[in-house]
Amino acid sequence: MKLEQMYEKMGIRHDILSYASDIEKSLKERFSLIDETAEYNQMKVIHAMQKAKVSDIHFAATTGYGYNDLGRDALEEVYAKTFHGESALVRPQLISGTHALHVALSGNLRPGDELLSPVGKPYDTLEEVIGIRDSVGSLKEYGVRYRQADLLEDGSFDFDAIRQAVNDKTRLVTIQRSKGYATRPTLSVDQIGELISFIKSIKPDVLCMVDNCYGEFVERIEPTDVGADMVVGSLIKNPGGGLAPIGGYIVGKKDCIDRASYRLSAPGLGKEVGASLGMNQPFFQGLFLAPTVVAGALKGAVFAANLYERLGFSVTPDSRQTRHDIIQAITFGTPEAVIAFCQGIQAAAPVDSFVTPEPWDMPGYDAPVIMAAGAFVQGSSIELSADAPIKDPYAVYFQGGLTWYHAKLGILMSLQKLADAEIVEIPQVH
Repeated sequence: MKLEQMYEKMGIRHDILSYASDIEKSLKERFSLIDETAEYNQMKVIHAMQKAKVSDIHFAATTGYGYNDLGRDALEEVYAKTFHGESALVRPQLISGTHALHVALSGNLRPGDELLSPVGKPYDTLEEVIGIRDSVGSLKEYGVRYRQADLLEDGSFDFDAIRQAVNDKTRLVTIQRSKGYATRPTLSVDQIGELISFIKSIKPDVLCMVDNCYGEFVERIEPTDVGADMVVGSLIKNPGGGLAPIGGYIVGKKDCIDRASYRLSAPGLGKEVGASLGMNQPFFQGLFLAPTVVAGALKGAVFAANLYERLGFSVTPDSRQTRHDIIQAITFGTPEAVIAFCQGIQAAAPVDSFVTPEPWDMPGYDAPVIMAAGAFVQGSSIELSADAPIKDPYAVYFQGGLTWYHAKLGILMSLQKLADAEIVEIPQVH
C-alpha cells in the first residue's frame, strides 16, 4: 500500500494531502536546522549522563523515606549538569509544572516579600497560586505581595515600567518563557538573559526564576546559561521525552534549590528524603530521548504554522519566525473552528481516538476549556495535544507529538475536520 493510500485509509482526503505535501516540501531547510539543534542537545544530555557516571544500579526503586536513593541523586546531578545549574530537584512528588513553580516560589519567598512578573500576567493556573484570583493557601494569604509590568503592544519588555516596579521589597522575579493562553511572542533565551541582566542591574540580590515549560531543548542554551537563578518545568512536557509518567524539576543555585526542597518535604529534611518509587529509569531514558522528541514537536509546530497561515489564519509564531517553544497558536475567531480543530487532534490519537472532546469548566481556569489529548500519560503535552479557552479571540494552542509523523497526522486530521465542517476551503495544488 502506498503512503498516500495509508493516509486516505486514516480518513485524510486527497486534496488535503496534496496541499500539505506542497508545504512540507518547502520546509526541508527549516527541518534540517531543527535536527542540528537536536543533535547538539543530544550530545549535551549524553555528556551529562557520562559525567554523572549513570549505571543500571541507578534504576533501582526505593520506597518509604527514600534515604540513600542513589538513582534519585544521580538523576538530579544529570539535570544540574545538563542545565548548567549548581543543584537540582527532580521528583515524582512534584506532580505538575504548576506544583513545581509553587514549590519554587513558596520556598524562596517570605511574608512581606514582593513577587514581580515583568512579562505581564502569568499562566492561568498560577493566578490562584499567587493570589491574583483568591484561593486557599495562595502566596497572598501568606503575606507575599504581587506586582506586574505588562509587555508593550509588540510583545517587547517595558523597561521603564519594570524599573519603576522593582523596589526594596522585590525578592523574586518570575519570567514565563512560553506564551500561555496569549498570542504574544514566546521569549528567546537571549531575551530572557537581557531581561535578567537589566533587573539585576537595578537590584543585584533579586532572584530570577524562569518558567521553562515547553521551552526545554528548543534552543542550544537554557535560561540558567544567561543568569537565571532557577528554571522550573514539568517532566510530562519536553524533558520527560514522553516516558516520564509524572514529575517536575527545579534547577539552579544551590541555596534556591535547598529552600525549595524544604518546602517540598519539610524543614530539616529537604532533598534527603523522597523515594523514587521505580521512576528513575523512565526519568533517565525520557531525558535521553527528549532532544529528539522536541525536534519532532517543533517540526509539527512549523508545519502547522505554514499550513494555517496560507489559509489566511493568524498564527503565532508566524510561518517564518524562529522558535523558542513547542507551542503553535492559531487564531480562528470562532468557537466552532476551535472545537473542530481539537476534535481533529483527538481523532489522530493512538489512545482514545474515538472520544469527542467538548469544552468544560476545568479547575484553575476562568472560562470553559477544550482539551484534546489521546495520550499514554494523562495530561502529557509533549504528546500530541491541543487546548483552548472558549473565549475571544478563539485561539487554539497546539503542541507535541512524540514523533514528527504523529504531529503531521494530527495537523492533517485537524484540517480534515475543519474542511468537513465547511469552515475552510482547501486550495487546489497545480
